[in-house]
Amino acid sequence: MGAMAHVLAVNPVPARTQMGSSLGFHIILACFGVAFAAVTMTAEFIGIRRGDAAALLLARRWSKVMAVLVAVGAVSGTVLSYELGLLWPGLMGRFGAAFGIGFSYEGIFFFLEAIFVGVYLYGWRRLPPWAHWWSGMPIVVSGILGAMSVVAANSWMNSPAGYTLSHGKITSVDPVSVYFNAATPYETAHMVLAAYMVTGFVVAGVYAVGLLRGRRDRYHRLGFAVPFTIAGIAAPLQVMMGDIIARFIAYNQPVKFAAMEYVPRTTRDAPEWIAGIFINGHVYFGAAIPAFDSILVGFSPHTRVIGWDSVPPAQRPPLVTLIHLSFDLMVGLGFFLLALAAWQGWWWWFHRRPLVTGWFLVPSAVSGVAAVAAMEAGWVVTEVGRQPWIVYRVLLVSQAVTPASGVPVTLGVILALYAILTVVSIGVPMIMSRRWRQETPAEEEAEQVPYGPSPAGASPAGLPAPPAVHRASSGGPEAP
Repeated sequence: MGAMAHVLAVNPVPARTQMGSSLGFHIILACFGVAFAAVTMTAEFIGIRRGDAAALLLARRWSKVMAVLVAVGAVSGTVLSYELGLLWPGLMGRFGAAFGIGFSYEGIFFFLEAIFVGVYLYGWRRLPPWAHWWSGMPIVVSGILGAMSVVAANSWMNSPAGYTLSHGKITSVDPVSVYFNAATPYETAHMVLAAYMVTGFVVAGVYAVGLLRGRRDRYHRLGFAVPFTIAGIAAPLQVMMGDIIARFIAYNQPVKFAAMEYVPRTTRDAPEWIAGIFINGHVYFGAAIPAFDSILVGFSPHTRVIGWDSVPPAQRPPLVTLIHLSFDLMVGLGFFLLALAAWQGWWWWFHRRPLVTGWFLVPSAVSGVAAVAAMEAGWVVTEVGRQPWIVYRVLLVSQAVTPASGVPVTLGVILALYAILTVVSIGVPMIMSRRWRQETPAEEEAEQVPYGPSPAGASPAGLPAPPAVHRASSGGPEAP
């Protein structure tokens, strides 16, 4: 009894801060691991199909950046694996047999992804065009299935299923029910779409800056159009999926939903709060839309929405203002990105060419930052909203956290490590970009025609002769 009281008295905030910092960094790299291969292969497909040298040059350069990000992601992912055991012994010791299933599958998919990244990267001059393109397909599939496996573990924390507990210990596990718990389909779709939006808008943002600086050659136009189109297709799907997930949360995690929407008491005709700060039972600086929250949940103003008064104070999420504002930020940025995608789609429908005017490129240049911020805000909602539970309604965070006293020290080490990894993730592609800008015409031509060797003046592997790639104008670093 004394030992349990000691564990419950432990402050879980340092461990949550360390885990949250690690996840907040790693999830950005995970997005590129999931979606960057598809963006790269789209450019390569255009290059092979049309004999487009600019598209092939983009694909080859993007593949090098992809390899760097996968390597950095492997480091940050390894840190997370150790943190689960060191910071949360109560979770892993009691529920590791169920919780670890998703990570086991993720390990398999990551190995496959890493292997084929090597094949794809080193196959540019060793494989025929279409064989090389198909060698990238396992990267795309492994990235999606790996994301699904990790998300399945997180979904299980939100909707635990597939295990039998006896005297505090798991006696049997149904791997299928654990993996495909009630939340897995929703969270997986949400995460995969987020990955494609983050990757697409971040890469497009880089080339939007180049276009704004006057580099209007095909290389930069295509570098913007390919990733932006992919992210733009994902944007409306993500908005629809977000609406479905919010309704799922309202029925399966009503207390989390109450924090997201400022519903302190169970009520009908619940208003929808836009922004605002919740203090002592009142919302300040916010705007309420009468009965709209009930309409969103049950398509009727008379739908009953459960408030956080349905559980004791100790089981209510902390920081409801943070949860609500994070939710609003995610939704607001999601609609901003949707509007950008719709703007480009409208222009393409009537003009059959990409929109590259300044009025459009300026918000497009910051679309990557907006996508990352929306994704991070969504994870704040997911993780903070589940508090004080680490496994929803089964295990408290205070029961799972380590009683060790050295967590603030490891937190400092982890923050320093991720600062280094951030410099590597941004700095190495910038160095590569500078090197590409300084390439001689012969070196650039060698990259333009990756499938070789070929006779002088002929395209490799029987492809039509590609048009020349115009060099970017001077006056700043070239986009990668």
